Amino acid sequence: MERTPKKLLITGASGFLGWNVCLRGRAAWEVFGVFHDHGVAMDGVTILRGDLTNYAQATDLFLRVKPDAVFHLAAASGPNFCQMHPEVTRRINVDAAVHLAGLASDCRIPFVFTSTDLVFDGEAAPYTEEDPVSPVSVYGEQKARAETAILGRHPDAVICRMSLTFGKASPASESFLQPVVRALEGGREVRLFTDEYRTPLSARDAAQGLFLALEKSGSGVIHLGGRERISRFDFGEVVTRVLGRGRESLKGCRRLDIPMAAPRPRDVSLDSSRAFGLGFDPGQLREELEHVLAQ
Repeated sequence: MERTPKKLLITGASGFLGWNVCLRGRAAWEVFGVFHDHGVAMDGVTILRGDLTNYAQATDLFLRVKPDAVFHLAAASGPNFCQMHPEVTRRINVDAAVHLAGLASDCRIPFVFTSTDLVFDGEAAPYTEEDPVSPVSVYGEQKARAETAILGRHPDAVICRMSLTFGKASPASESFLQPVVRALEGGREVRLFTDEYRTPLSARDAAQGLFLALEKSGSGVIHLGGRERISRFDFGEVVTRVLGRGRESLKGCRRLDIPMAAPRPRDVSLDSSRAFGLGFDPGQLREELEHVLAQ
């Protein structure tokens, strides 16, 4: 007799990360993907529309699906937008996240929440899970607040702090990689920071890490970053090599050269040793870029 797959509820299904996680999860789970503004279609995934900031809607959706686990990936993830619209973005980045964590806690099911490396101020990298948070932007503050509130409501929840993620775009959302590639292929100038460092992670590795966190990490905070610390400018140079193009269009600049609403930390590289110890095995940056760009 075939075993019925367990139900997995994934919010933010039309987003870049959510879409990639839905694609990975459908092989082993009955996946229910939730979107708000931008509908998508995926074979093997049940797509549902819902406003997670509306508690009645979110509760009704949760009770209809009756999930066995939840990945809460939906977010307003643009730091500049969050800086300019703190009240609007708080409702999805904090309030909705805590409400869903409460529903999962009441049903005694696993809850995985994606946070960010931007909970740190960038002055003491590489960061471990034990390092105190010190966000410099509204977005980082919102994620830090959500982490604390979620664990207070659902002590067995898993908080996955994600690094800068790139990969195959969803039908409704891109990673930061796609505009860079289009500009390079069009011969247009690309300005990238020489003084901002991250540990970039491909979407397929991020999805692998999230499912690993669900299955093996227990509860609490875990870091999911790539193995290589690199500036955005140096990342761009790797992209040019993979594309087989010269670097003439790449222009280095500093964070202070481009005025933006949200402050940008200098170096929020993550130490992901804990995840590596559980079997998390992200690929080398160039290999992952070759895989993405070949598609």
